Amino acid sequence: MTSEKKIVEGNECILQAEKHLKTSFLKWKPDYDSAALEYSKAATCFKAAKVYGQCKDCLLKAADCYTKNNSLFSAAKNYEQAAMIYKEMDDYNSCVQMIERACQFFREHGTPDTAALTLEKGAKMIENKYPEMALELYKKAMDVVMIEDRPTQASEHASKASRILIKLRRYDEAVNMVKKESEFHQASGNNRAVGRLVVAEILIHLVREDYVAADKAFKEGYNFCERDECNTLMDLLEGYDQGDAEQLNRALNSPFIKHMDVEYARLARSLQVAESTEKKQGGKAADEEDEFAGGLL
Repeated sequence: MTSEKKIVEGNECILQAEKHLKTSFLKWKPDYDSAALEYSKAATCFKAAKVYGQCKDCLLKAADCYTKNNSLFSAAKNYEQAAMIYKEMDDYNSCVQMIERACQFFREHGTPDTAALTLEKGAKMIENKYPEMALELYKKAMDVVMIEDRPTQASEHASKASRILIKLRRYDEAVNMVKKESEFHQASGNNRAVGRLVVAEILIHLVREDYVAADKAFKEGYNFCERDECNTLMDLLEGYDQGDAEQLNRALNSPFIKHMDVEYARLARSLQVAESTEKKQGGKAADEEDEFAGGLL
C-alpha cells in the first residue's frame, strides 16, 4: 500500500512539474527551477516504490530543466543519481554514460574535484562486474585531477587502474600505469611510495618473463628502495636468472613482498608456484634420464 501511495504522489509531482513548464500569455518563460524540483521529488517517490524506470526518467527530466536554467551543479547531481538507478536496472552502459555526463557538468561548473570523485565512485560501482569499464573511469579521473596539477590524487587513481590491469592480466599496460603512478609520486615528493612501485614493476616484469626489463627497473629505481628491499630484490633477480627455486622463493616470501597489496602479493605467489613446479619437473626429467642412461635392457 505504501508503494502505491508513493507512485500516486510521484505522479502528482510530475503533473505539477508539467504545469511549471507551461507558458501562457502572461507567463512567457517556463519555470525550470520549480519543475526540476518537482521532478526530483517525483524521482524520490518512484525510487521508494522501486519503480526504477519512472525514477530514472524523472531524474533525467530534472537534469534537463537544471541545464536549461544553467544550474550545472544541480544537473550533474541528478545525472549522478540516474547512474545509480541505471545500475539497479543492470544497465551498466547507461550507468557509465550518466557518470561521464555528470563529470562533464561538474567540470563546466568549475568543480573538478567533484568531477574526479564522481568518476571514482562510478568506477567502484561497476568494478566487480565490468572491470574494463571501471578502468576507463579511473583513467579519466586521473586526467581530470592532473589538469589541476594534483599528482597525489592522480597517483591514487593510477594505483586503482594498475590493479585492474593486473587482474585482467594486461601486464604491458600495467607496467606503463605503474610507471605513471611512480611519476606522480615523484612529483609530490613521496619517494617511499616510489620504492614500493619499483618492487611492483619488477614483479610484473618477471611475470611477463622479461628478466632484462626487471633488471633494468631495479638499476633505475634502487635508490628509492630501502636496504632490506634492495637485498631482497637482488636475491629475487639472481634466483630467477639462475633458476634457483630456493633463492627465488626465499625472496618472494620476504615480509615486505608478502604484505604488499593483494594483486602484487598474488603475482609473487604465482612466480613462486611456477618456479617451484618447474624445478620439480626438471628434477623428475633428470631422474628419468638417469634411469634409462644405460639404455633399455
